[in-house]
Amino acid sequence: MNYKISDKDKRDWQNFISSEEKIHNKDSSLSQIKIDKDVIKTIDLHGFSLENANKTIDEFINRCFQAKVSKITVITGKGLRSNNIDNPYVSKDLSILKNSVPEFIKSNSDLMKKIKSIKEAKIEDGGSGAFDIFLKKIK
Repeated sequence: MNYKISDKDKRDWQNFISSEEKIHNKDSSLSQIKIDKDVIKTIDLHGFSLENANKTIDEFINRCFQAKVSKITVITGKGLRSNNIDNPYVSKDLSILKNSVPEFIKSNSDLMKKIKSIKEAKIEDGGSGAFDIFLKKIK
């Protein structure tokens, strides 16, 4: 295939690379966002084993609670590429982390003492492949 770059595109590119203007790094805002004095943290559990994910989320919730974080977005993924077909104890229709991590949290009374609520994330925060944890404030 023969692609031709227009003179305007070449000029725009030259202007862009010679510009001193700073470009916002969108990834820097993913881990900590301040909105109305609330701190929001995000953790991505893609690729974690269930045991590792549960241990990691336990430690993360405790650290966030101590740091006065108000909301945690936990990204588990939807389980569309999970290799759970070889495990006879896991339904191939269900994602391992998506369902098991929230159940682990809900069954842990120490964690639940620190949590106001757990809800599915908004579509822009991961939708059905993520959930939000709203933490209580330290008294």
